[in-house]
Amino acid sequence: MKLNFAKLIVLTLITAVLLLPFVFSPQYIDILREDYFDIHALLQGEIYKQITGYISLLFVVIEMAFTARKRGRGWPIKITLPGSMMLWRTLHIILGVAVLASTLVHTVGVQGLNYNAIFLWVFFGVTLSALIGIVAETGILESPRRYFGWQTADGPDAIATLYKGPLIRNLRSLWLATHIILVSIFLVMLVGHIFLAYYFR
Repeated sequence: MKLNFAKLIVLTLITAVLLLPFVFSPQYIDILREDYFDIHALLQGEIYKQITGYISLLFVVIEMAFTARKRGRGWPIKITLPGSMMLWRTLHIILGVAVLASTLVHTVGVQGLNYNAIFLWVFFGVTLSALIGIVAETGILESPRRYFGWQTADGPDAIATLYKGPLIRNLRSLWLATHIILVSIFLVMLVGHIFLAYYFR
């Protein structure tokens, strides 16, 4: 199972649709609070938040297991789960979008305040850094061009060229490093979020 460029564009559009409620939540939450108070109270209630929070947490744990499977070949403890690297990478990407959907359900699109707002924006960074990186990388791989070049300012005959291999390596070193840093921050903040959720119950 492999995600080609067209499928990744569809996933990117789904991600954009999932992010829209976070943009418009200040408008619709006020309407929900005023006109549909019972629904608003249910969506902000402790039971709803716990159920959707645990579902989101389960997705995050599965994501970490996928990462361990993808990267576990060089580790002293071998992770022996069936399937190819491409299968696990595809599942990792799809589940990443599913985590965004579960986060939308958990938060009802509300960005939150203070810690929760920063936590949410870090999570958006995790999702978008991976998706933008993998879409760009796949687009370059599937391009019929052997190299990518542009004219430099040194003269009309000076062309800088990058072949696919070095271009993808440079791109991957940038987006993957960014993604890993953001994931590390996200995991630390996730522990803090869980602690705060139970501390202020």
